Amino acid sequence: MDGDYRPISEAKISMLDFGFTRSDTTYDVVHVWNGSFFRLEDHLDRFSRSLAKAHMSIPHGRDQMREILMQCVRLTGLRDVYVAMLCTRGLPSKKSRDPRLCENRFYAYAVPFIWIANEQQREQGMHMMVASVPRTASVSVDPTIKNYNWRDMARGLMEAFERGGETVIMLDPDGNVNEGPGFNIFAVIDDKVLTPEEGVLEGITRLAVLEICELSSIESGLATISGEQLLEADEIFITSTAGGIMPITRINDRVLCNGVPGPMTQRLTELYWRKHDEGWHATPVDYD
Repeated sequence: MDGDYRPISEAKISMLDFGFTRSDTTYDVVHVWNGSFFRLEDHLDRFSRSLAKAHMSIPHGRDQMREILMQCVRLTGLRDVYVAMLCTRGLPSKKSRDPRLCENRFYAYAVPFIWIANEQQREQGMHMMVASVPRTASVSVDPTIKNYNWRDMARGLMEAFERGGETVIMLDPDGNVNEGPGFNIFAVIDDKVLTPEEGVLEGITRLAVLEICELSSIESGLATISGEQLLEADEIFITSTAGGIMPITRINDRVLCNGVPGPMTQRLTELYWRKHDEGWHATPVDYD
């Protein structure tokens, strides 16, 4: 914060910052696994694109950004870390609400690795509900700009909990599969590994899965997937920096693969973590 490193318990943000009052923020998250960043350059690329699309800027070049994130990790001393970088619109002028007059603020932090699915859910699969409320249209909120505008997903998630589910998937206004709170989704249909093509965050783990499929001669691709197709899929899994590949074994009232992670999901999960162990797209942290 402001060029200084401090314990996260001492971090502060002004209550008048548009990032707080208007959710006018963009961010990105990268993980460190066994002492190495995974696909750090891809995350920095996406953060740069988000900043440009959001009409924001930060006072740090690419090399400085890389070193800031490295230092955040060094100071934790941890080997498995969740590392965030974010930019808020900043404080408004005392005499204006014009966002162009705000001084954008940059923050970065590192905390122990975060899993969006607990150990039991990763082993046995999660119960997903399809939300009745549609995802906000991408013409209104650009999903390729990673953001905190989660009111639709928060509403869908609460609905899923009330219906006995553990997570939720949103459909777009046309009834096609979109994304969930903090994750992309894949469906295995007729031995093809498919993920929504448009209207979603361009996930880095999503990209990794598609590349792993190509390297492993597994048929995969981007597609328009209807809500009906998802409900009839052979397998479903979700992907996130916060956990990698995680299985879905129940969608609404339908049980998939006899209630256990499907064979394709298991294969890709094993390949994903093996790639980590092999140093694929790894940037080691210098802890000295």
